[in-house]
Amino acid sequence: MVKLLQRLWRHWRAQLRPARRLLSAAALAQIEGEIHAAEATHAGEIRIVVETSLSFPQLCGGLKARTRALQLFATLGVWDTVHNNGVLIYVLLADRAVEIVADRAIAAHVPAAEWAAVCAEVSERFRQGDASSACCVAVRSVAQRLARHFPADGGDGNELPNQPVLL
Repeated sequence: MVKLLQRLWRHWRAQLRPARRLLSAAALAQIEGEIHAAEATHAGEIRIVVETSLSFPQLCGGLKARTRALQLFATLGVWDTVHNNGVLIYVLLADRAVEIVADRAIAAHVPAAEWAAVCAEVSERFRQGDASSACCVAVRSVAQRLARHFPADGGDGNELPNQPVLL
């Protein structure tokens, strides 16, 4: 019960400083440009979602950042790329959690430990207070792994929007 109350408090406080205030229009444009440039180096698709906090029912239901990331992976259609090569970078600010969800083709080549290392690095950047830099590092780190296993082939083009999603 105490942990739930602490988490409720953290999520309520996070709403005082929403993602829209952390990431200016210029920062969002920079992240979008980073995704566009990264996708030129590999055959994958990258989406990034930064969520300020979860709702009261989600918190009371015990929703974890990983489960929320999986929900958004489906909702945003990241799983629906032609070659199953989508990656979602999810940040839940209130929990200081970073999750990476990779589609089947990518998950078969990049081990979970590699994604965990990227999440730890990005999480540390967020703790340092530079959300824009943290998002750009996340995109570059994911792109590095995708380029190694799925080099650009000049094929499908851009299947998913490059704009960051702020919730």
